[in-house]
Amino acid sequence: MQDCENMQQPGDAHHRMLIYKEASIRGAWIWWFICTLLSLLHGVISETSRALDIMTKYPLIDGHNDLAVPLRRHHKNKLSKLSMLDIPNAATDIRRLTAGHVGGQVFAAYVLCTAQDKDAVRLTLEQIDVIRRMCTENPQMELVTTAEGMGNSTKIACLISIEGGHSIDSSLPALRMFYLLGVRSMALTHNCNTPWAETSSSLYSDYQQRNDSLTDFGKAVVSEMNRLGMLVDLSHSSWETAKAVLKHSTAPVIFSHSSAYAICENTRNVPDDILLLLKKNGGLIMVNFYSSFVACSSDANVSILADHFDHIKQVIGAESIGIGADYDGAHGFPKGLEDVSKYPVLIEELISRNWTEEELAGVLRLNFLKVFRKVEKVRDDMLHILPSEVEISLSEVNENCRAKLVPPGKPSLSVLEVHQSSRGNGNTPLRPVKALICFILLLITVTLN
Repeated sequence: MQDCENMQQPGDAHHRMLIYKEASIRGAWIWWFICTLLSLLHGVISETSRALDIMTKYPLIDGHNDLAVPLRRHHKNKLSKLSMLDIPNAATDIRRLTAGHVGGQVFAAYVLCTAQDKDAVRLTLEQIDVIRRMCTENPQMELVTTAEGMGNSTKIACLISIEGGHSIDSSLPALRMFYLLGVRSMALTHNCNTPWAETSSSLYSDYQQRNDSLTDFGKAVVSEMNRLGMLVDLSHSSWETAKAVLKHSTAPVIFSHSSAYAICENTRNVPDDILLLLKKNGGLIMVNFYSSFVACSSDANVSILADHFDHIKQVIGAESIGIGADYDGAHGFPKGLEDVSKYPVLIEELISRNWTEEELAGVLRLNFLKVFRKVEKVRDDMLHILPSEVEISLSEVNENCRAKLVPPGKPSLSVLEVHQSSRGNGNTPLRPVKALICFILLLITVTLN
C-alpha cells in the first residue's frame, strides 16, 4: 500500500503544478483585463476632466441660437409666465447653458421668409424685444454689445443677431435703428432671396437673381455694416453671394452656423475654395451641429461632427474655427449632443484627436472675440464717414408694398413719377398740354357767344 502511495506522489505534484499554472494564467488574464479596463476608464475620465477644465478656463461663445423662436411659437413671448431656468419645448435654458459651460451666446432674432414685404420689420422688433428682456430680466444673463463686454462678462453674455436681410426691408435707416437696439450681427439672407442678395436655398421663389448675387444696394448694406461695426454673416447665403461679399467687405465676416461641404455636400455648408477666401479675409466659420448638415442624414454622431472640425483645421487652420450649433433652430442633432448642456462631449472628442488646449481655447471663444475686435477696429477707422443715404430703387422691390408718400387728394406718387419721367425723356410736358386745352375751350366759348 505504501508503495502505491509512493508511486502516486510524483503524479500528484505534476497535477498540482498544472493547476497552479492554469490559475496563474487565469489570474494574469484577469489582471490584464482589469488593468486594461482601468486604463481605458482613466483615459475617458482624463479626457472628460480635461475638457471640463478647459471649458471652465475658456467658457464657450456660441455663434447661433434660435431660442427666440420657441419662445414665440410655444409661449407667445410671455416671459412673465415662464422660468428661463427650465424651458419646456426647447433645447436651451439657463440651467443647461450653465451645464454646457456657455459663457456667451449669440441669440438670433428670426422671422419667417413669408413675412418679407409684409410685417417682417415689426416681427423682428418683437423678437429683439424678447431677447433683450430675456437677457436683462434674468440675473444669470447679461446683454452685451461689444467684444469687450462679451469677453469680460462673468455671466451668460447675450449678443443679438438678425437672421435674414429681409428683416430690414431693404432700408439702411432700418439697419441703423436695429444697431441702436443692440443688434451686432446680421445674416444677409435666410432661406429666401432679398432684393439685393441670394440665398443658398431653393425653398422660396422670391426675388430670383439674374447674374447679380450681390447688387449695388447689397454692397451698400455690407459697407454700412462695416461702418457700424456689425458682423456680416454669410450663413444661408449662396456661394456666389459669399464670394462677392468676401471681395467687397473691408471687415472680417463670419459664417455663424455652417459646416464643411467636403464632409457633407449640402449647399448650406462651405466648400474649400470659399474657406480659403475666408482665411484671407480673416473671418470665422462657426460649425453647425444640425445632423442634416453634419452627416447629410438624420444619423449623425460626435465623430462625424468632429470630422468637420478636423477638415476645416486642415484647410485653413484652427484659428479660423468657432462653434455655432444652431440649437432651437433645427430638429435633429448628433447622438449625445441633443441640447446646449452637451458641448463638453464635442470637446472630449477633439481632445481624443490631439487638439491642443490653445486650439480649443480659440474654437471655444478666443477666435470669435478676435474677429469681433477686428470688426470694431474697422468701425473705428470709419468714424469720419457719414451714414449712407443710398436707397434701393422701386424697380428692385415689390412696389405694391411701398406706401405712396403723398397727402390725400394729391396726385399719387406714381403719377408724379410719370410726370417727372416724361420731362426727363423729352416728351410733351403736361402743363403746356393743359394750357392748350384751356385755350381751345376759350375759343369755342367766344365763338358760341
